[in-house]
Amino acid sequence: MNDINTKVTMAGWLLRRLLPLLALGAAASGTAQGQTDSVGRAVARQLARYEQRGPQEKLFLHLDRPVYLAGELMWFKVYAVDGGQNKPLALSSVAYVEVLNQANQPVLQGKVALANAVGRGSFSLPGALASGHYTVRAYTSWMQNFGPETYFHTSVTVVNTFAASAAAVRKDSAAHDAQFFPEGGHLVKGLRSTVAFKVTDRNGRGMAARGRVLNGRGQEVAAFQTLRLGMGRFSFTPASEQETYTAVLTLATKQVLTRRLPRVQEQGYVLHLEASSPTQLTLTVNATRTQPETVFVLGHARKKVAVANSIQLVNGQAVLVVNKSQLPEGVTHFTLFDAGQKPLCERLYFRPPTSTLALTARADKAHYAPREQVHIEAALAAPTPRLAASLSMAVYRLDSLNATPALAIDRYLGLTSDLKGNVENPDYYFMATGPEAEAATDNLMLTQGWSRFRWEDVLRPAFKPFEHLPEPNGPLIRGRISQAGTNLPQPNIMTYLSSPSRIIQLNNSQSNAQGQVQFEMNDFVGPQEIVVQTDPQQDSTCRITITDPFSAQYASRRLPGFGINTRFETDYAKRHLQNQVQNVYAGKYRNHYRRLPADSLAFYGKPDQTYLLDKYTRFKVLEEVLREYVPGVVVRIRKDGFHFLVADNVNQTLQDRNPMVLLDGVPVFDINKIMAMPPIKIQKLDVITSRYFQGLAVYDGIVSFTTYKGDLEGFQLDPRVLVQRYEGVQQQREFYAPRYDTPQAAQSRLPDLRNLLYWNPDIQLTGAVPRQLDFFTGDQAGRYLVVLQGLATNGLAGSTSFVLEVKPAL
Repeated sequence: MNDINTKVTMAGWLLRRLLPLLALGAAASGTAQGQTDSVGRAVARQLARYEQRGPQEKLFLHLDRPVYLAGELMWFKVYAVDGGQNKPLALSSVAYVEVLNQANQPVLQGKVALANAVGRGSFSLPGALASGHYTVRAYTSWMQNFGPETYFHTSVTVVNTFAASAAAVRKDSAAHDAQFFPEGGHLVKGLRSTVAFKVTDRNGRGMAARGRVLNGRGQEVAAFQTLRLGMGRFSFTPASEQETYTAVLTLATKQVLTRRLPRVQEQGYVLHLEASSPTQLTLTVNATRTQPETVFVLGHARKKVAVANSIQLVNGQAVLVVNKSQLPEGVTHFTLFDAGQKPLCERLYFRPPTSTLALTARADKAHYAPREQVHIEAALAAPTPRLAASLSMAVYRLDSLNATPALAIDRYLGLTSDLKGNVENPDYYFMATGPEAEAATDNLMLTQGWSRFRWEDVLRPAFKPFEHLPEPNGPLIRGRISQAGTNLPQPNIMTYLSSPSRIIQLNNSQSNAQGQVQFEMNDFVGPQEIVVQTDPQQDSTCRITITDPFSAQYASRRLPGFGINTRFETDYAKRHLQNQVQNVYAGKYRNHYRRLPADSLAFYGKPDQTYLLDKYTRFKVLEEVLREYVPGVVVRIRKDGFHFLVADNVNQTLQDRNPMVLLDGVPVFDINKIMAMPPIKIQKLDVITSRYFQGLAVYDGIVSFTTYKGDLEGFQLDPRVLVQRYEGVQQQREFYAPRYDTPQAAQSRLPDLRNLLYWNPDIQLTGAVPRQLDFFTGDQAGRYLVVLQGLATNGLAGSTSFVLEVKPAL
């Protein structure tokens, strides 16, 4: 896989192993029955073909809490799923997690190792981080092929209690916003259209408003008011494509906003959807053309085609009735196409999931004293034999700063992951019932716009190859080989990457036509120094650059404004005190990391010969050591200096060329330089006495020197060699919480002002067997929120929460 020229073949092999081919389902019932024409079949076939290219990978992050102070730790667990079925998907071994500021600039970045579709990570928030709202986003290398809108996004709040980095909130009408969304996507002359709208405050929350729509002459053509969460709708008929329409809104704060509605088209189509009965949906298509015309409606969700029907426009109108039972759970996209496969309109519909992972979590007592042990029993509420679930749990203190609930995994996978915009209070759309809830849900769908993928990519005759491959075995380090001074690509150049260490690992890659190389790094943890070079005998003038693996594309998301609220000054002061006390008395436990097992075997396996030089009489020059003790390596002196020839035990002869010579895993192509190294610095020598094949490279044997510390011992590398600090996957911090299970510990005078009592990302449940989770309360009385959520192997996601109370000591 090191050879980038094999990437398309390897990707195809991997995807064939992971996913069965997607079966196309197309059906319509009742009056929607009909024979799909060739255009419709072609569109449905193209969509299925597009989705068969690879899995739709999704990530979800469970963050320990919604609000942090600068200087605290942010903990999170990563879940990787197949977007089609929400089942755990072990396609990638690395997740890229970033914290972005208001300007979409990363302030923190990390690579998190994934194993069996889950991972755990943490960030230490810098003490100088400014107060504000931040975006936490996560994605894999594979997800970068499908654009930033498919990445996981959530917002968190950081408060810097050391600096007044945000002023108090001021009344500012410019901070409010109103957006308008014509149903189907367009306003068309002479066609009555439904227009949805959303009014938000400076924090991105929906707010109440009333308004009027005025034409260019100031005449009112429609009136409206918001319903739930700042959303609503109105209908009107645009009179002319040259007419401009303006919405004038009066907010609940008595401020007035004016917004221009989208431009009116002279010709076009309008798609309208409504629930005509409790079991049926009616889609109505209106067009400006009155001649008979065949159009095509495609309804699809989560890689499943649910509706694929051609319908006949008569006098510019057609109607399609769809049974709700046909549609999969979640968000369905209805897209209208003309006879030329051109997408015309799109409308979304949401069917709430009926099946979730039912979880129970209960504490052994109603309330607790400070420093008392808490026992929580977690279990599957409706256990199925052999059903396994991976869960995570956080317990944090509730106050005015932590009042906003965190995003739950079942809400994200069932709704928000398929939408482009921000969804305020996702719980409402899962739990509320009745006409008001149905209207609010439909308003949400109307304000979401088109699909996140581009239909041009779906309908193109030939797909362009994927730029980013999955990373099933560790991070891929990518680079480029170019001509010095010209930046022209250098193809077919064998390139070597290593990291000085006593664990000998060497990677190679041959550059493709664009000069690109890539190296698959197994067990590459933490910041390490990498050495990238080419063989000077093949090319000694090329320029090597390493590509940043993090995505440089950003979704069009708007973070709410932020200001220090003077009403919460007491809470800010309390949190500040808690944070400083914890840093003083428990700061030494912040950076305890889990020890991971390391494979100490060199990349070439067990060597044919190993020499521990401390067992032999030490000579002052390396030439004497090799001639005296290492019969498998023959030293020759020619006009250009020293050469090594390694014995070929298979053919009972000597190899023709120099072997691959390594020092602490780093290739050394100048034998004279390695021979000048004092042998007292070398602890071990390994020899491979046969040809060795690695990727496209062939070595005439291997001679590997290892120093005592594995740090090259001052050996001077060639100036053309690229030496760079590179971050591997995160080391895994251990969550620390004190225990008070002995009288001495309970009577300790060290203060315990933890805001986060418990964090556990490694909870496993199977069948009906419950799991008991134990921790101790701290010194702070108050209410604490327990959040448990996770994903089962069958794709069901679930979450539950409850509040436990810590009462002050008497």
